[in-house]
Amino acid sequence: MQHEPSAPTAPAVPTETPEAAAERAVQEAAAEPEPVTLPPLVHAAGRPFDPPAGLAELREQQPLRRMRYPDGHVGWLATGHAVVRAIAADPRFSSRYELMRYPLPGGPTGALPPAPLGDLTGIDAPEHTRYRRLLAGKFTVRRMRQLTTRVEEITAEHLDAMERQGPVVDLVRAFAHPVPALMICELLGVPEHERARFQEHTAVLGSPDAGMAEQIAALTTLAEFVRALVVAKRAGPTDDLLSDLTTSELTDDELGGIGSFLLAAGLDTTANMLGLGTFALLSHPEQAAALRGDPGLADQAVEELLRYLSIAHTGMRAALEDVELDGRLIKAGETVTLSVAAANRDPLKFPDPDTLDLHRKASGHLAFGHGAHQCLGQQLARVEMRVAFPALFRRFPTLRLAVPPEDVPLRDAMNIYGVHRLPVTWDTPHLGDTRHLGHVGKEESGAAEHRP
Repeated sequence: MQHEPSAPTAPAVPTETPEAAAERAVQEAAAEPEPVTLPPLVHAAGRPFDPPAGLAELREQQPLRRMRYPDGHVGWLATGHAVVRAIAADPRFSSRYELMRYPLPGGPTGALPPAPLGDLTGIDAPEHTRYRRLLAGKFTVRRMRQLTTRVEEITAEHLDAMERQGPVVDLVRAFAHPVPALMICELLGVPEHERARFQEHTAVLGSPDAGMAEQIAALTTLAEFVRALVVAKRAGPTDDLLSDLTTSELTDDELGGIGSFLLAAGLDTTANMLGLGTFALLSHPEQAAALRGDPGLADQAVEELLRYLSIAHTGMRAALEDVELDGRLIKAGETVTLSVAAANRDPLKFPDPDTLDLHRKASGHLAFGHGAHQCLGQQLARVEMRVAFPALFRRFPTLRLAVPPEDVPLRDAMNIYGVHRLPVTWDTPHLGDTRHLGHVGKEESGAAEHRP
C-alpha cells in the first residue's frame, strides 16, 4: 500500500515570553489615549445653542474613543455623525437600560434599572418589535397630517390669548408647553373636561420651581390618570389612539405604560423645541425674517432647528458582543454614549455646522435618532412645529426677548435641553391702527398652504 507523502512541517512560531507580552501590553496601553470623561453639559456663556464646550474638540480628535463613566466603568464616547448613526442602527448594540452605565455625573451608579412597562426606548426585539408594530400604524404621515387642522386651531387659540393678555408673557407657559400638551390630549383621547387638570400636572413636570417630591407626585397622578383613561376607553371607545389600541392584544398595564411613555416623550421634547427654537430665531433675526416672509420655508426651517439645537442631546447603547467599528474594538458589555449634539454639528456631514441656516437641507440629522428606535412620534412633532413657528412670527412680527439673552434660564444638565422660561414682548398697535387685524386671516391661510 502506498502512503501519501507527509505534509511539510511548518516552521515553529517563536513563543512570546511573559516578559515580552507584558511589555507589548504596556506599549499598547501607552498608544491608547487616556479615557476621556463626558464634558459637563453646561453651555458656555453667550452660546446657549452650541453643544457644551469640549465635544467638538473630542470629535475632531477621534469620533469614537474610550470614555470613563462616573462609576468607573470604561466604555466609549461616539461624537462623529457616521459612527453615531452606525451604532444607532446596529442590532449588536442594545437599548436595554439594565445593560448600560449612566454617563452623566450625579446620576445613578452601577447598572441601571430596567425600562418601565411600555417604555419603547429601553427595550430590544422581540418586545420592542411587538410594541412598535402595534403602534407604527397609528403614527403614519397621513394620520399625523389629519391632525394638522387641530394643531392650527390650538395654535391660533393660544396666540389669541397671548394677544389679549398683551406683553410681557412667558412663552413657555403661554404657548410652547400648552400646544403640544393639548395635542397629546387629542392623540390619547383625553376628555375635554379633564384637559385643564391634565395640563396642570404636566406643567409641574417641567417647572423649575417644582421640587422633586412635587414632580414625583405629578408623575404618579398622571400615570394613574392614563390607566383610568385606558379602562374608560375599553368601556366606551372613541376616535383616538388609546381606543384603537384597546382592540389589540395589549393588557391594561401595557396600555397604561405606553400612554405614559407617549405623554412623556411627546410633550417634553416638542415643548422644549418650541421654546428653545423661538429663542434661537429671536437671536438670529435674519432667520426669523426669512421664515416670516416665506411660509414655504417651514419644512426646511424645522429640520434645521432640529439639527442645530439637538435638544435630545445624548443617547446610550450597550454592546451585546464584540464589535469592530471605525478601527476600534468595542467589547461585549461596554456602554457607548452617543453624543447627538456633537454628531449633528459634524462638518463632515453638515458644512459650516455651527451656523443656523433655515435654507439648509438638513436631511440626515439624528435629532429623532436612527434605526429601530427612531422616534415614533416624529411626524406629529414636525406637524406641530411646522404650524407653530410660522404662526407665532406672523402674528407677532415685532416679537423679541423681554430680558437680556444671558438672563434666559437654560435647562442645563437635563436629559432634554431647552429653556425653563422665555419672557417675550412685542409692539402693540396704537388706538385706531387696524393694520394688525389681518394677522389672523393671513395666519390661517398661510398655515393651510404649507401643511406637511
